[in-house]
Formats: sequence, C-alpha cells, structure tokens
Amino acid sequence: MQHAMTHALPHDPDTASHAHRLPDWLGRGARETPEDAGFSAGAALALLDAARANPSLPQALWRARLGLIAGAQSAALIGRPERDAALRDILCLLRPGEKAGPAGELALAWARATARPLSDASLQRALPDLRAPLAYWHQTRQGNPVAQAAHVIEAVLADGPRNTLTALILADAALARAMGWSHLVPLLGASVTRRDLTQRGDDLRMACHKAVIGFANDALALAADLIRRAAQLQSVAPKLRSKQAATAVGMFLTRDAIAPAALTPLMSDRTARRFCDRLVSLGVARELTGRDTFRLYGL
Repeated sequence: MQHAMTHALPHDPDTASHAHRLPDWLGRGARETPEDAGFSAGAALALLDAARANPSLPQALWRARLGLIAGAQSAALIGRPERDAALRDILCLLRPGEKAGPAGELALAWARATARPLSDASLQRALPDLRAPLAYWHQTRQGNPVAQAAHVIEAVLADGPRNTLTALILADAALARAMGWSHLVPLLGASVTRRDLTQRGDDLRMACHKAVIGFANDALALAADLIRRAAQLQSVAPKLRSKQAATAVGMFLTRDAIAPAALTPLMSDRTARRFCDRLVSLGVARELTGRDTFRLYGL
C-alpha cells in the first residue's frame, strides 16, 4: 500500500468539499431513459475520476474504506447481518489460522481486490476459488464503463447465479480498467441491490447506471472527508516524538483501521497504544469501536 503522503494539501477544505459532491441537477436528474442514465452516470464517474486523481487524497485509505462498505453490502446480499463494525473487527483482529466466517471472507476478498494494482494476479488473489480466472472481465471492452461492468455481471451470473461476489469484484475491475484507473475502486460492489442483480440486458445496465449515480455522492463525500482528515494528521506529524512516527502515520493514511498491535514492529506495545491515544487527543484520529479493549483507530 501507499507510503506516508507528502503531497500538497488543499488550500481551502470547504472548496475541496464542494468539489467533491454531485451538482444538484445531477443528483436529482435525468434517470428516466437509458440515455439520460448513461449521461448522468458518466458525469458522476468524471467527478469520481477527478477526486481519485487529487494528490491530497489518501487513495489506499479511500479504497479500503469503500471496500469495507462493499464487504457489508455483499454480506447483505447473501442475508448476513454483519455490518461495517463487525467486518472491521475481522479484518483487523483475525489471527493466523482463525476462520473469518462467510461475511468475513467477503470482506477479505474486497480488501485484497482493492489493495494491489489491478491485474489478473490481484484478482486471482481476491478470488482464489475462481475456476475460469478472468475470462469474464477480459471478454468485453466495448461500451461505456458501466455498460462493460454490467456485461460482466450478467456473464458471471449466467454461469453461476449465486456467484455475486465474483460478479461484483470483476465488474468493478472492468469499470476501473475502462476508466484507466490503476486500482479497483468498489462502486458497484458497494451499491447494487439484490433486486438489481435479478435484472438482465438493458434493465441491468440501467440498474448499474443508477447504482453509480446513487453511490457517487457517498464516495465523493468520503474522499473530501479523508482529504481533510489527512491534512490534519500531516499537520501534527512533525510534533510526534516517536522515532517511527512517520512510518506509523503512513500506515494511518493507507488503512481503514489499525490495532495498536499492528504498530509493534515499529515500537513497543505500550508505546503503540500511547501513540494511538496521542493521535486521538490531538483530534487527528478516532477510536472506532467504543470499547475499552481490542480497540481500533483510524482517520
């Protein structure tokens, strides 16, 4: 994942936030026909592309948090009750040899899919049981990015109606490839519904366009929030006394959540806990669980 970020920060956080949301006309508008939906989804993707390219955005963290949302959505699609907090616990606290459980495996797949540059190898790592490795996302490169993704969903589910995780990860991979992005960004995985996945043909394409439009504001708002939080963290980094502070700050800028134990290769367990609590006291990190033990920290 990324190292500590040293890019220029936005001069005006309010301006950055304004630039990271859909204009009102687009949020309201033009979803009645396939042409309108395609236009609106294209405009939303253009704004997402600009947000993703912002050098002040901690991209790995943005993808990781979107991946957590996609993991929870994938769990909901198969009727599992686990939401973000439970999946975050699995991702951060699972010990070697322990079973992640059905929902945890979904979250792990999305985490792996977003962590490395998009390639056959990274997708095979996310979906190790995929028998026809990647024929689906290689077979279509025509149409707009969302149409390509919808085609992948349809092709995968035609072969195996229960393969929703495979369908959505490969669909978001196809969308990212069509956009020229280096990494998979979970958009359809975080937004399509069980009903959407029953559609086929033009109806499925329409559902995918609407899903992208509907989720774009959440993804843009998250990007704006992370830009602001990353700026705050970097502003206090020079004040941190630990010799390994720069490396630790880099971890906070690339991971959805961190257990203090994850910092122990850099510092003692006690120092790691104090370091995390210090970030919270400075207002640049949050304790995410509300627990007294097994605490997790993040931006």
